Amino acid sequence: MMDVHESIKTCMVARAFRSDPVPPAVITKILEAARLCQSQRNRQAWHFIVIEDRAMLGQLGALASSGPFLADAPLAIAVAMEVPKFAQVDAGRAIQSMTLAAWAEGVANCYVGSFDTNQVKSLLGIPATMELISVLPFGYPGKMPRGKRRKPLREIAHRGRFGTPFEG
Repeated sequence: MMDVHESIKTCMVARAFRSDPVPPAVITKILEAARLCQSQRNRQAWHFIVIEDRAMLGQLGALASSGPFLADAPLAIAVAMEVPKFAQVDAGRAIQSMTLAAWAEGVANCYVGSFDTNQVKSLLGIPATMELISVLPFGYPGKMPRGKRRKPLREIAHRGRFGTPFEG
């Protein structure tokens, strides 16, 4: 298993997955990473639905306009929030923790943000009062991008005020 900085440095998005199942112990590590992250006022208002059923994954992929590849993943985790205020922030923290924990185990994912929310909520039995944030496909990566391209720190970090370059 890699350390957290190596996971952050090398983590890549995958939209193609091998058919190998993700072992239960790895799924538990992914869920624990989400459960243990910070939340606003320690509300821990998240719920995670683990989906491994091929037929259900196919239905979810059909409802995800930005992620039909979800249908081909061996695993998906839906993230729903009880509390609308700060839901996006707390869900983002949990999703990033899951992403890094998964990557450290050789498992990739991809954020899927465009889907038929009401149909997915109905399909997964998520109460109408909760906000569905995403359904994330997970799996061992198939085809991966050529490399991670990021802007240099000097282009995006500022010291004291915007426009003053941060020089480490």
